[in-house]
Amino acid sequence: MMEKISGGDALIRSLICEGVDLVFGYPGGSIMPVYDRLYDYQDKLRHILVRHEQGATHAAQGYARVSGRTGVVIVTSGPAATNVVTGLSDALMDSTPMVVITGQVATPFLGFDAFQETDVVGITQPITKWSYQIRRAEDVAWAVARAFYIASTGRPGPVVLDITKDAQVGLTDFQFKKCDYIRSYTPYPAIDMDDVEQVAEMINSAERPMILSGHGVMISGAEAELAALAEKAEIPVAATLLGLSTIPSAHPLYKGMLGMHGNIGPNVNTNRADLIIAVGMRFDDRITGNVKAYAPQSRIVHIDIDASEFDKNIATHATIHGDAKAALQALLPLVKENTHRQWLAEFDEPARVEYEKVVMREVHPAEGRMTMGEVVNNVSKATGHKAIVVTDVGQNQMFSARYSRFTEPRSIVTSGGLGTMGFGLPAAIGAKMGAPERTVVFYTGDGGLQMTIQELGTIMEYGTDVKIVLLNNNFLGNVRQWQSLFFNDRFSQTPLLNPDFVMIAKAYGIAAESVATREELPGAIERMLAHDGAYLLDVNIDETDMIFPMTPAGAHVDHVMINATETYPTDK
Repeated sequence: MMEKISGGDALIRSLICEGVDLVFGYPGGSIMPVYDRLYDYQDKLRHILVRHEQGATHAAQGYARVSGRTGVVIVTSGPAATNVVTGLSDALMDSTPMVVITGQVATPFLGFDAFQETDVVGITQPITKWSYQIRRAEDVAWAVARAFYIASTGRPGPVVLDITKDAQVGLTDFQFKKCDYIRSYTPYPAIDMDDVEQVAEMINSAERPMILSGHGVMISGAEAELAALAEKAEIPVAATLLGLSTIPSAHPLYKGMLGMHGNIGPNVNTNRADLIIAVGMRFDDRITGNVKAYAPQSRIVHIDIDASEFDKNIATHATIHGDAKAALQALLPLVKENTHRQWLAEFDEPARVEYEKVVMREVHPAEGRMTMGEVVNNVSKATGHKAIVVTDVGQNQMFSARYSRFTEPRSIVTSGGLGTMGFGLPAAIGAKMGAPERTVVFYTGDGGLQMTIQELGTIMEYGTDVKIVLLNNNFLGNVRQWQSLFFNDRFSQTPLLNPDFVMIAKAYGIAAESVATREELPGAIERMLAHDGAYLLDVNIDETDMIFPMTPAGAHVDHVMINATETYPTDK
């Protein structure tokens, strides 16, 4: 006769059966039976005690992004469950696999406003792939298997399991069976070869093709296929923010980042291309600008695993519905070898202007206080361009994306779709735990850091070796930039009176120093990277530093500001 175990025990065993060896969480009353059972599995399942439930979700995201595995979070009910909402929204927008387990009051108390009761399923259904309440111990193993299958397959995303207290303490026979099929759910659609042939013909006949590489390339591990396609037909490649590192920065066909603060060449030439091949990206408004004026001369090919993205923002001329890696593998044999030298040359002039008008001023300023770009450039060089770059949100995010160089896949962790300030610190912790062999550099502003600064306690407890580069301008810098450009320098509620961040870091046992001048910067970076353990570098940044180029919200994608007074093209 099979031994009966508690639902809480079944939950822990089910996670282990799914190959989980690391979870992020925070205990409380309605999840206590699960944590009690976790006590007996500490040799098999490592639990990271964060300092806030939102931090658990972002840490799980960072872990998932760099490892390719599903991040796992365990929290209690009520306010703990509502505290994970931001992370769930972020994970859904950025297609990050995550399973969040929330405690819930016992079934008889549901609907009676019991202490710390919240309608978790009702709140999270719009921001998850699946949200389910477990009310019986015998349903635990089935629900966990289903949750991991849904979260990790197709277009990945977050799943919530809300487990009542009586389901945690009730007894059940335990038998775990991994889920590999759900009726009406087809995570990996078969590639339609008619669609592939149509796309191949369009590529073979194009004179000015351009590939847009998105996060889906990274998720499917299609970096090699992407490069092979670009090289075979000599097609320039541009990346979205989350598509950075899907092709090495030094690749001769890589022309830079797309979007509001992307490189001039890719943005301007979007409206000159005669074929756009979008792979694993969703034509976000930060990429397209004014959709009515987007790529007017171009036919649009969209390759994506999520058919709901087709024609949602930009009308397509052809689509391939499927996993990016499988789609590119099917496409490659049908694409002819080709050259597009004249087309590639059209990226040279925008690159020259950008270097002279933007990059030189930002990376090699002749005088004045330090800029974010020069700091990022120096750190990237010092790491051999091999670090995992984790960012918060704001100017620090855009500067680190623009001036970091990437040589390895899965090297960018940032909040793209939701733009969550406070994302970066816990995400960096998760990234380091997901790839402990790699250097993790976290760029943040003084505003975003203070939104989840309590996670320095998590770094302290677990000795997580995260290199924190604080680009400190005593402002909410990105909002300040918009106020300067579009609101007549009316800096409403953006100046920040900041604490001594070095003192705070040292209170958590983290090595730290302040850098006031660029002469001090190289030595400080060297000390940071050589230090065995976490390190905070508080760098004094010019508050007037702005991130350019910039395509203003709602403008045409080829309307590119190169500073506060000039747009591209400029007089030579």
